[in-house]
Amino acid sequence: MRKTMAAAARRTASSILSVARLSSSSPLLQGRIHVLNLNPFDSSLFLMRIWRGNNKFWGLLGVTSKNHRLSTAAALEEPITPPVKVSHTKLLINGQFVDSASGRTFPTLDPRTGEVIDHVAEGDAEDVHRAVGAARKAFDEGPWPRMTAYERSRILYRFADLIEKHNDEIAALETWDNGKPFVQAAQVEIPMIARLFRYYAGWVDKIHGLVVPADTAHHVQVLYEPIGVVGQIIPWNFPLLMFAWKVGPALACGNTIVLKTAEQTPLSALLVSKLQHEAGLPEGVLNVISGFGPTAGAALSSHMDVDKLAFTGSTETGKIVLGMAARSNLKPVTLELGGKSPMIIMDDADIDKAVDLAHFALFFNQGQCCCAGSRTFVHESIYDEFVEKAKAKAERRIVGDPFKTGVEQGPQIDEDQFNKILRFIKSGVDSGATLVCGGERIGNKGYYIKPTVFADVKDGMEIAKEEIFGPVQSILKFKDLDEVIQRANATPFGLAAGVFTKSLDVANTLARALRVGSVWINCFDVFDAAIPFGGYKMSGQGREKGIDSLKNYLQVKAVVTPLKNPAWL
Repeated sequence: MRKTMAAAARRTASSILSVARLSSSSPLLQGRIHVLNLNPFDSSLFLMRIWRGNNKFWGLLGVTSKNHRLSTAAALEEPITPPVKVSHTKLLINGQFVDSASGRTFPTLDPRTGEVIDHVAEGDAEDVHRAVGAARKAFDEGPWPRMTAYERSRILYRFADLIEKHNDEIAALETWDNGKPFVQAAQVEIPMIARLFRYYAGWVDKIHGLVVPADTAHHVQVLYEPIGVVGQIIPWNFPLLMFAWKVGPALACGNTIVLKTAEQTPLSALLVSKLQHEAGLPEGVLNVISGFGPTAGAALSSHMDVDKLAFTGSTETGKIVLGMAARSNLKPVTLELGGKSPMIIMDDADIDKAVDLAHFALFFNQGQCCCAGSRTFVHESIYDEFVEKAKAKAERRIVGDPFKTGVEQGPQIDEDQFNKILRFIKSGVDSGATLVCGGERIGNKGYYIKPTVFADVKDGMEIAKEEIFGPVQSILKFKDLDEVIQRANATPFGLAAGVFTKSLDVANTLARALRVGSVWINCFDVFDAAIPFGGYKMSGQGREKGIDSLKNYLQVKAVVTPLKNPAWL
């Protein structure tokens, strides 16, 4: 009990630093998903078909139309026993699973119940130092940077194959530790991870330098070299996707890594890191530390022997990480931070389709998405009808055990986030917004919240300015294009935006006017491996995924050699 209480105190303190196919043998979805014949990599289409209320889809899952319309307030049943066992709870340092130097552990909790899943080794500064030392030795002396590009790519391809082989096991562990629907993890996210690693495996032997002409008799080479030891800090909302976004390009470029997982979701990264070693990754190339922000996160951010840092999380924590990196050895930092993304519904929209898309843009992943369309701007001519249909859509959303077939929304990640969301809901009511539906917890166990919709939201309200990170849709009214551009951009964030319109001219105008890193037109949350992702303003710096992510993990070197009597220049 004393250990659990101490870990809980550290968890509170940490707030300052904070698609192939599902196998037909899956115990949860046996014989149901594969008959849909969907393209597993079209994540936007697939997820929209799941969450928009497609009766054919739910019927194939064995959910009747009547059950599909169950109230979100329905009593929650006893949680389903996850079809997976926790196999790794120690730190991964130099290819071995080891206890923390202090011997301390902390509990990782099931968000469905708030109960302990298991106790995980709690890394701190001493463990980070050990991991950085292992990564440094692996980079300076080990085989990884000295392998041919072809050999490195084969290891990444083998790892992707292992991800597919263990798809259901990985997805179940992710759902258990995080609370996201199993179908989302198994049919979309884990296959996307395999795809991402194949994408980066394909890049390994295509990273090459240049020979550039000089004004004098010199041979000039431009070399792209691995940057060295990379520190990476990933969040809890998409633990393994963020693992892939960071680890994939870093390994493709020949670097070694020390990765810190979020204290809320440490389990899945340990499992897939074991698979990477099965694929042939040398010892010390990938090290995984479970721990808290003020200890492990701070030690990694400020370590003098870390050459590069990448962080995904809140803007407030990103500032702290950036400051630590600067004050230590001025290491470069990639940041993917918070957002308050506008979802703009024009007056020519098909309202039913617009409601579906806006609902998906906000409520996906329990609303715990940095790029969620959390400011739904709707043209005044269709506003009232949109609000009524958005209410009906939210009230039909099925909340429950994420392992249960047909569930669209699981619990929030933990008690802190749960209480934060409820505080934002109260703020919305107190500030004069109209609570159209939801606004309450569901049940008395776990961290379930009713899908919530606010109307009559004004720009100055807290719910329109701050990142809620929960299932709370704020619907704002606008009159014309110039007005909505100005209001959509009037935020310190600039991560993403959605646009719903039939007009190509309007779409083009908004795509260029919105100061964000991603603009989705008549779609949302399309995350192909080749598409860069990142933000303007206080939503971060640098890009992840695509060719741009490789630039984060490479140094550029010019090599100049005199030429004597050259035949040509």
